[in-house]
Order: sequence, then C-alpha cells, then structure tokens
Amino acid sequence: MKRVAFICVHNSCRSQMAEAFGKVLGLDVFECFSAGTEKKEQINQDAVRIMKEIGIDMEIYQRSKLLQDIPEVDIVITMGCNVSCPMISCLHREDWGLDDPTGKTDKEFRITRNTVKSKIDDLIYRIKSDLI
Repeated sequence: MKRVAFICVHNSCRSQMAEAFGKVLGLDVFECFSAGTEKKEQINQDAVRIMKEIGIDMEIYQRSKLLQDIPEVDIVITMGCNVSCPMISCLHREDWGLDDPTGKTDKEFRITRNTVKSKIDDLIYRIKSDLI
C-alpha cells in the first residue's frame, strides 16, 4: 500500500481536509498523513466545522504535525502554499494549487473542501490504475 503525505505550511486546514478525506475514501488504497513546515496549536476550527457538515470529524484522530512527525512516504502532495517546500524524499510529487480559505467565508471553505474531495477521488483513481 502506498503512503501519501499532504503538505501545507501550518498543517491546519487544506492538508488536514485532504488527510481526512484520504482516511475515509482512500482507506483501502493508501495510507495517508498530513504535516507542515510549521504547526498551529489546533486544526482550523472553520475547517473542522465545514468537514463536520458532511459527517467527517477531523478532531477525533488528527492533530497538527510537523514534517519530521510523519514516516517516509511514496507520494507528496503540496497544497499550493506559495512558499518553497523542503525536499521530502518520494517517488511522486505534485502540487494542488489550492488557495487557503482561512479568514474567508463558509462558501470559500466549502469550495476548498469540495475541490479537495474531487482531487482525492482523482488520486484514488490514479493509484488504483497504477498511473502513479
């Protein structure tokens, strides 16, 4: 089973959403983690609330983590943080180019959530099809 890391600066919003979707939708396809170059004391509470709308509670099993807190992975996905990400050893790397919804409206959070879900669905398809 492949290991996937979702990387963002603070590991509090987009990367946490991706990890949450990965743990639910990609359960039989890959093992997933999220981490950041810095970390917040807690996951973004707006992100938590918006994910709970669809029945996913990120606070049960997730917490903000630093890059060194996760194991080696096969696939690294950055969220589009507009900062230089440190090199993490992997077989495949891609950037999803997602804007950070922090401080924005619930509508923006929902757009981000739905985009992350769509990208997770595509990732699952590509892994199952041996395209990655």
